[in-house]
Amino acid sequence: MSKFKASMVATVTMVAAAGLASGAHATDGYFAHGIGAKAKGAGGTEIAHAQDSLAIAANPASAVDLGNRLDAGLEVFSPDRSAVIHGNGMAADARYDGNDSKLFAVPEFGLVRQINGRSAWGVAVYGNGGMNTDYAVNPFGRFGATRSAGVNLEQLFISPTYAYRLTERQSVGVSLDILVQAFYAKGLSPFASASQDPANFSNRSKDTVLGSGVRIGYLAHITDKLAFGASWKSRTKAGDFKKYSGLFAEGGSFDSPSTYGVGLSYQATAPLNLAFDVRKINYSEVKSVGNPLSQLFLGAPFGSDNGPGFGWRDVTTYKVGANYAISPRLTVRGGYSHSDQPIAASETFLNILAPATVQDQYTTGATWALTSDLELTGYVLVAPKKTVKGAGSIPASFGGGEADISLAETAVGVSVGWRH
Repeated sequence: MSKFKASMVATVTMVAAAGLASGAHATDGYFAHGIGAKAKGAGGTEIAHAQDSLAIAANPASAVDLGNRLDAGLEVFSPDRSAVIHGNGMAADARYDGNDSKLFAVPEFGLVRQINGRSAWGVAVYGNGGMNTDYAVNPFGRFGATRSAGVNLEQLFISPTYAYRLTERQSVGVSLDILVQAFYAKGLSPFASASQDPANFSNRSKDTVLGSGVRIGYLAHITDKLAFGASWKSRTKAGDFKKYSGLFAEGGSFDSPSTYGVGLSYQATAPLNLAFDVRKINYSEVKSVGNPLSQLFLGAPFGSDNGPGFGWRDVTTYKVGANYAISPRLTVRGGYSHSDQPIAASETFLNILAPATVQDQYTTGATWALTSDLELTGYVLVAPKKTVKGAGSIPASFGGGEADISLAETAVGVSVGWRH
């Protein structure tokens, strides 16, 4: 089998595998903090510092700098989700554990090939994010819910990419973002009476939809040591979740929001590279994510055109990373990422289902060159527990009081890279 055919077989295989991955990957809100094992080990920095083929998912223009390579990785992700309801008139104060599902496998795959000295193509397959909660004891049982509660959102992106070198030091690139998105919710029956379509609100099994958008990137090597990158991702329009048309605003709409960011990469010494990224995620532009619960009390029921959502705010993330080549065969790295808090204290009640409260992530990793063509990369991510305490969070019609929500995360990953 030719190298080209082998690469394409690997692509199809990884697409199928990634399509089965569970979606509990939430560090920048419900977006992954980075894409690709090397970037993840360096705090998620990659807009101006491409180290493997998955970097094209952050900046398509980097494809012309990567040579011919293939990367396949797997992350094992463990979130720790919990909620406390207190001062509520319906029942006594209680803490709820959302970890009935504890471990999640998240595969990713990238391929880049040079067309000639000025252009390249590639494809990245990755989970851009997701959210999952699984409460064996239903927090909404005090309002009449039965059995367990939780949600699961999975987002798989397949991004074919083309890049072109404008000059010796500047390149541009574009990706088509193809989204495969799945969702289910369970145990939310007490809220269905506040929906315009209560039959399609909860316990409707998994629903899967497709979507598409574009990403544009620019990369400039300003000097031999300093590089600048910029990237913009459009809002990814997705089909409506018909099984949950009574839960999400606009009859089940749940698009992926637009993002944009810039990055710097500085080769401080021959072995040491420093990188810095800033990214903005526009959660509020998607009504199912950004609309506050208070829409319900302004006459907009769940599922309506301007119905309630999770009340998430737009966030800006700041990432810094360092890569140090100890020897030609061994590179070590580390990084830190900080995100704004997407969840306001007034919006914690519904976000018992999606407690994406984490703001700080610490990462470390290393790459070992097994041969001149083959390398192995590993990384670890730790996100300390962050709690958002409710303030005016539970409506009086549900007995008042407050919901406090918490999340902590740990992830380990490994990737194999092949330069060919």
